[in-house]
Amino acid sequence: MKRPILLHPDPRLKKTCDPVTEITEDIVRLAEDMLETMYDAPGIGLAAPQIGVLRRVIVMDCAKAPETPCPMVLLNPEIIWASEDLSTYEEGCLSIPDQYAEVDRPAEVRVRWLALDGTQQEEQFGGLWATCVQHEIDHLNGRLFIDFLGPLKRQMITRKMEKLKRERARQA
Repeated sequence: MKRPILLHPDPRLKKTCDPVTEITEDIVRLAEDMLETMYDAPGIGLAAPQIGVLRRVIVMDCAKAPETPCPMVLLNPEIIWASEDLSTYEEGCLSIPDQYAEVDRPAEVRVRWLALDGTQQEEQFGGLWATCVQHEIDHLNGRLFIDFLGPLKRQMITRKMEKLKRERARQA
């Protein structure tokens, strides 16, 4: 089921999320809903707090057509290693629509997480996958990509989002 995506500023986007302690039907359904919501948006990543669920769950798929889709669900993801080399990507966010900015992040990261089948997973990510997984893990810690920007640019984007939220509320 497609779920509504919260827009910045929303206090839930600035909260640290709770770990997943047990893989229940609700967690599996949450992951399925998140993938459907992400693909519909369309986006390449989505974190549970972006749909108002304060749990440590992210989904992502950075495969570009004509590649076969590669949906991933990561529970309690944690970065266990990051390269000293940085890469710069122009990032966007489904909670901050139509706003983009260059962000520097480690070019490669090694991430450990729990899979939906209960197994511990570990993988090294590079390129867009590395940027995406770091961006989504930031969401679980109450951090947005605009937090990497200077205060003026961040305030400008926040004002645009406040205006967008007012416009959408009037249309509802």
